[in-house]
Amino acid sequence: MKIVVIGGTGLIGSKTVERLRKKGHEVLAASPNTGVDTLTGEGLDDALAGAKVVIDLANSPSFEDKAVMEFFQTAGRNLLKAAAVAGVEHHIALSIVGVERLEGSGYMRAKMAQEALIRASGIPYTIVHSTQFLEFIPGIVQSGTVDQTVHLSSAYVQPISSEDVADAMADVALGKPQNGIIEIAGPEKFRLNEIAAQFLKSTGDSRQVVADPHAPYFGTELAEGSLVPIGDARLGRVSFQDWLSHYQPRT
Repeated sequence: MKIVVIGGTGLIGSKTVERLRKKGHEVLAASPNTGVDTLTGEGLDDALAGAKVVIDLANSPSFEDKAVMEFFQTAGRNLLKAAAVAGVEHHIALSIVGVERLEGSGYMRAKMAQEALIRASGIPYTIVHSTQFLEFIPGIVQSGTVDQTVHLSSAYVQPISSEDVADAMADVALGKPQNGIIEIAGPEKFRLNEIAAQFLKSTGDSRQVVADPHAPYFGTELAEGSLVPIGDARLGRVSFQDWLSHYQPRT
């Protein structure tokens, strides 16, 4: 079966491609650097020709409110149009647990717009809501840093490893369209400020974390349960400590 992974050279995409190829499928890793650009439409028709499944893992290069909305709406329309022409039978997109609870964030509003386009397209679909990736912890810490202090919300998070996300995306690609949302999360729940403090301590970083209920996350304040699943979710296997034991800072 031919499967096209949009954003197939990225963190989740490359791992998803690897898993599906090992199962014997014809998988195209599509991204601007391989000549496929959902924002401009370049290469989309050729890439999707003969594809049965499309997995959209692309992300906006800018998180500025107007730019991110333009990206997800324009790229979403272009991809869904090409998928309809190609006769794609299952459209899969990766989104965020709690996206509908964080409308104060421009990024979250843009992801909701992307989801609305998918639901209205008429193509059988599955939207996967994931919690934050463990790999994002260093960036989240940096975003809250002023001098040697890190201001972060004390809301709960349930971070998941990229390996577990890729496992889930591959399984969804080989399953039937849900025409709805499934949620995935890590096996453990933490307060955001506490997991950040553990991360800094384990990496020998002297910055101090301050729990700040008003600290913004993607431009909006968090309630305690904003970022964790409310109902049933598929839980990953990689714990925070397991991930931390293999963590290597990017150079």
